[in-house]
Amino acid sequence: MKGKRVLVTGAGGFLGSHLVEALVESGAKVRAFVHYRGNGSWGWLDQSAHKNHFEVVAGDVIDRDSIASAMKSTSIVFHLAALIGIPYSYHAPVSYMRTNIEGTLNILQAARDAGVECVVHTSTSEVYGTARYVPINEVHPLQGQSPYSASKIGADKLAEAFHLSFGLPVVTIRPFNAFGPRQSARAVIPTIIAQCLAGESVRLGSLTPTRDFNYVTNTVDAFMRCAESSSAMGKTINVGSGREISIGELVKKIGTLLGQDIRIKNEKDRSRPVKSEVERLVADNALARKILKWEPKVTLEEGLQRTIDWIRANLHEYRTNEYGT
Repeated sequence: MKGKRVLVTGAGGFLGSHLVEALVESGAKVRAFVHYRGNGSWGWLDQSAHKNHFEVVAGDVIDRDSIASAMKSTSIVFHLAALIGIPYSYHAPVSYMRTNIEGTLNILQAARDAGVECVVHTSTSEVYGTARYVPINEVHPLQGQSPYSASKIGADKLAEAFHLSFGLPVVTIRPFNAFGPRQSARAVIPTIIAQCLAGESVRLGSLTPTRDFNYVTNTVDAFMRCAESSSAMGKTINVGSGREISIGELVKKIGTLLGQDIRIKNEKDRSRPVKSEVERLVADNALARKILKWEPKVTLEEGLQRTIDWIRANLHEYRTNEYGT
């Protein structure tokens, strides 16, 4: 990536901010596209040790002009900007369609017009719905079990269409449950850890669903490899650990690392509608290993300990007595 001019959308978020920093460290010339805020905040990039080494542009992916302007003179686009909270998608589905589908259309069209070398489009394992077989490979059927997942299926299909229709060099990366420092309490791992550190019982929804948790640096490594691999163009690639754990077992593991006996309180409001709950996700990552020469380097346990340490030092960032949608 050294010397490449790179645009990262969603750069102020959890995953985007880690990617921006890794790209800077690799020698790339990074333009970070962050969501416009009236107070001028760059999200997590405000706290970045590298904030003097990348350019920041504020805007919104649903604004075609701001995207076209931000993409000028760039050769690689990492598209991460999205609305991601599943519970909130039940209340505001139109917002998800606009940001995740229309926003992706704007990215793809601008990239086509600009003649970029590569677009790395971010999908999600949620597009698979509850696993019909495991491990889940890239040909597994897609099922929109929430408005969020439906919006991401639409975005993924747009990326596919622009590659097949116009030859746009796009690779779709499909992360399975990335976690780590800076992640909000909309995700289950920081929810559990923050509530434990606050000395509270852990309020959760269903404990039986299983997930494939992958530490953030593993995921970022795969993003960069997607942009560097000509063999990846036109493909969708799962990025997950290949390891499955239930939410209930995850709570026990976090409790062991914290040295706590965790009391769990089930709250109905934290459960998805029955037919919307994705009961099982675990990745077949064989394609990533083959094409990207990628493999997860940080284990679940090591990643959990790093995340615990970070949340302990930044507990003020979490409202542990509220359910963040």
